[in-house]
Amino acid sequence: MVLSHYIDYKVNCSCCEDRSCAVNVLNKNELELLHENSHEIEIKKGEIFLRSGVLNTHIIYLKKGYVKEFVISKNKKNKILQIVKPRAYLGLHSLFGDRVSHFSYAALSDLKVCYINISTFKNLVKINGAFAHELLTFVCQETLYNYDRFINQVQKNTNGRFADVLLYLSDEIFDSLKFELPLNRLELSELIGLSRENTARVITKFKEDKIINITNRAIEILKPDLLKKISLNG
Repeated sequence: MVLSHYIDYKVNCSCCEDRSCAVNVLNKNELELLHENSHEIEIKKGEIFLRSGVLNTHIIYLKKGYVKEFVISKNKKNKILQIVKPRAYLGLHSLFGDRVSHFSYAALSDLKVCYINISTFKNLVKINGAFAHELLTFVCQETLYNYDRFINQVQKNTNGRFADVLLYLSDEIFDSLKFELPLNRLELSELIGLSRENTARVITKFKEDKIINITNRAIEILKPDLLKKISLNG
């Protein structure tokens, strides 16, 4: 895998300020092993840095920035599965289940990530039960939440889907009623599961009803209680 723009660093895992809860349970020798088999890399916004179907050689830890996880259907259309925020691992689903990545990942902003040798990562899972427990907890919580989102998306109308995505971004990704949308309109429609035309119409409706305010990509949720009601009844 070759990235068109990146800067490679060597960072000591034992003193990393952005390390995960899983890494916090590693002992000194295990941290040294992790340090010797990982590299911190800066990736520019817009870069697709892992594609589906590629042989897994590393687990990727997201330290800074936001990533979209997506799949490409047989008719060449993208479906964004989720937005990944910092302190998350990419590629865990294929760690023991398969040798290739089943998802693609693209940078929604400039990133700092750590590439960790997959053999080393598997070894740490095997020898440190607390490390494995933290990773399993992360994967299970993420999977259950996303399953719930996908089921709701299928069952809800346009307004309900859009309300769900706004609450997802506000509550789960940015933890704020005001945030800078990292997606363009096409990507937003791919996340919601609507056409660009229907996405544009529902945005206009929510703005006219003063549920949200949008300036360029800056979104402010003005009526969070009403938004939750639309989500519930959608």
